[in-house]
Amino acid sequence: MADIIQLLPDHVANQIAAGEVVQRPASVVKELLENAIDAGATTVKLLVKNAGKILIQVIDDGKGMSVTDARLSFERHATSKIKVADDLFNLHTKGFRGEALASIAAIAHVEMKTKQASDELGTLLSVEGSVFTSQEVVATPIGSSIAVKNLFFNIPARRNFLKSDTVELRHIIDEFHRAVLAHPTISFSMYHNGSDLFNLLKGNFRQRIVSTFGGKMNEKLVPVEETTEVLTISGFVGKPEYSKKSRGEQFFFVNNRFIKSPYLNHAISAAFEGVLQPGKHPCYFLNLEVDPKSIDINIHPTKTEIKFDDEQTIYAILRAAVKHSLGQFSIAPVLDFERDKNLDTPYGFEGGQTALPKVEVDRAFNPFSNSNQTPPSYSKSAGDAWEGLYVGLESKSNTDSFSQVNYESDEMTSSIFDDSTEQKVQKTFQLHNKYIINTIKSGMLVIDQNRAHERILYEEFLRKTTVNEAVSQQLLFPLELKFSNSDNTILKDLQQALETTGFVFSTFTDESIELTGVPVGVKESEVHIVFEQLIHDIEHEVPDVNFSVSDLLSKSLAKSLAIKNGKKLEREEQEHIVNTLFSCKEPSISPANKTVFTTLKVEELDKKFN
Repeated sequence: MADIIQLLPDHVANQIAAGEVVQRPASVVKELLENAIDAGATTVKLLVKNAGKILIQVIDDGKGMSVTDARLSFERHATSKIKVADDLFNLHTKGFRGEALASIAAIAHVEMKTKQASDELGTLLSVEGSVFTSQEVVATPIGSSIAVKNLFFNIPARRNFLKSDTVELRHIIDEFHRAVLAHPTISFSMYHNGSDLFNLLKGNFRQRIVSTFGGKMNEKLVPVEETTEVLTISGFVGKPEYSKKSRGEQFFFVNNRFIKSPYLNHAISAAFEGVLQPGKHPCYFLNLEVDPKSIDINIHPTKTEIKFDDEQTIYAILRAAVKHSLGQFSIAPVLDFERDKNLDTPYGFEGGQTALPKVEVDRAFNPFSNSNQTPPSYSKSAGDAWEGLYVGLESKSNTDSFSQVNYESDEMTSSIFDDSTEQKVQKTFQLHNKYIINTIKSGMLVIDQNRAHERILYEEFLRKTTVNEAVSQQLLFPLELKFSNSDNTILKDLQQALETTGFVFSTFTDESIELTGVPVGVKESEVHIVFEQLIHDIEHEVPDVNFSVSDLLSKSLAKSLAIKNGKKLEREEQEHIVNTLFSCKEPSISPANKTVFTTLKVEELDKKFN
């Protein structure tokens, strides 16, 4: 029998390896930013076109590479970070495997310019699909500039799996956030299609958080500091009142490396227990410093998962540190049984002088004096007038006068609630403030009120955005909403679609949005919640690159504004939902393709009593 096992060609092996390292444009951004940081750069610039599908370029002022190193950097597993296997457990850099540039070059057109401080001229390399096309001497500043063009040009199937530009840009911004927060002493800037998205100057950790997520973030932060033999914790957590439904602003950094850890995230949630509303998640920006030998980074291709030697101890310390900070800054409620709040001095009397109450006594008052004596304050003329009111009203005891009273009797009529009178029958009623029960000929109809209202609103918003017939209600005062720079980018892309639903924007800046009108039926207090839900849906629930903005917007608005389960409805509201639901095109399923109602026939009920 012939041998069937064979070695893969290098270009195929590189493409397979690229599948592990480069999943989307954001993966390229992560690798290039980490290379720039490892090169000792003080200024890093990121340029992106069409969400990275056309161009991703990172320019740094690091130490650069020699001609030989530049050529060798595109070879697989060529690295300067490790020499023996034990070095994997004593890492202080971002990248160390040496597969990033090789994997990127296998699926894109890569152009590298690099120069060391000791060299007069730099090197220009061009690689297309792992094939070197040119190598030249070029004049370039100290540092490196790597441009990745036409990502997945030789793997069309992978390119088809990419999402829309809005979604892919959001992933790129997420990677950018992770890099800039881990290194606040490095200046970063980011440009997308020529527009400036971020321009972050070097500073401390708090300044970097505020400059990244907007000035409003400063009032949300509570500092966390803890030093032990096992680890050192520093950073900030968000105040409970600023918690969100999404988990967007949650960052763990272990030895300046961003990680994902559901286990440690649970420790934060446990620390916030009792002070968060159900379904809300706190934001946190925490740095953990541990011994590099006590962790294993090399367990996942993206290096975002870390294995700790003693996770339980770290969990306990982290939970206690966060809980202590919340209590220290009077964020979490504190029970003090020895303190009586009734004895606290009001703020208005702080530092004031106390005085004894004064009691005045009328020493001439005699309670045993003549009771008929007229008090000094009594007016005789007023008394005479009072007595005059009773003149002619002497009591006459004449019982016979009642014998002449005649009673009028009307003809008795039936009550308006008598059985003979037709009355309106209630056809609907509410069960557990969740289901609407409606009687039908064959039995009864059970409707989920939340999903039904969501379907009604979805078709209404979709019709308005399609035919552009939205009606706005003008606000008495402009409404200002503040979001992070990245969130504002998403909303700005959707501005035209939002205006078709009834939102009226007056100003649109990098950190704030001002509205002068909202759709009819949308409360002013709900606008921020609606936009948060919309941003969350854009980030996580877009199906593919060909999604409809109008459809997604209608689904998100309907989800935010629909009547929630647990709300008591009046009979008129119940009937309105039932009647409007069955005038929809698809009344049986919600916008999320879930069942809206079910029927229970009389025959099925009869079987229950057999």
